[in-house]
Amino acid sequence: MSEIIKVDNVTMKFNLMEERVDTLKEFFVRLAKGNLLFNEFVALKNITFSVNKGDILGIIGFNGAGKSTMLKILSGILRPSKGKVIVNGTVAPLIEVGAGFDSDLTARENIFLNGAILGYERKFLKEHFNEIIDFAELRKFIDVPVKNFSSGMYARLGFSIATMVRPDILIVDEVLSVGDFHFQQKCEKRIQEMITRGTTIIIVSHDIDMIERLCNKVLWLDRGQMKDFGDTMSICEKYKQC
Repeated sequence: MSEIIKVDNVTMKFNLMEERVDTLKEFFVRLAKGNLLFNEFVALKNITFSVNKGDILGIIGFNGAGKSTMLKILSGILRPSKGKVIVNGTVAPLIEVGAGFDSDLTARENIFLNGAILGYERKFLKEHFNEIIDFAELRKFIDVPVKNFSSGMYARLGFSIATMVRPDILIVDEVLSVGDFHFQQKCEKRIQEMITRGTTIIIVSHDIDMIERLCNKVLWLDRGQMKDFGDTMSICEKYKQC
């Protein structure tokens, strides 16, 4: 099978400020004088793996393992401090609830805004508008500013828009966990449909049962390092015993 994602020796470092700075003015004064102290935090260290077209990769690990950082690198939101990532295809990322939305705009307006950010043409969004809003189950709230939405409503709208077109790669964080059980089942069914059409999917989830149902490969991260990578069932079995 052809390789669609290649992650080669990726390291991600962040500089965390040691001291509290109360005002923006104080920050820039101390920055100019070189008086700001930083701690270096390594979120990911020397990660190497590849994903083939049509794979469904689950990324697992405890809180702080580096899972969300890895997704942001794969989505192009972050550039790694070291190493390189090659992505051969269009990416639809569903990483943070509300990302790509303007809270002052209505659901109707945000469908066109968020769709444009994901690269969908206005004509396409008009043609599929009813399908998007009905899948999200938000017909009653179509002209309500999304700042009044719950996190579950945000997630439903974001997922519906992102999966309307079949991207080459769908990246999904724990964002689906904020929806109710009925909607999670709908999302899983749509993901299954995308799998049958050959979409490559990367999922971060603490729901190991879902990872086992959907994924053929698993990347296990532990405190920023790759603990294991490969067959889903064998790795999940080790993970559940931790």
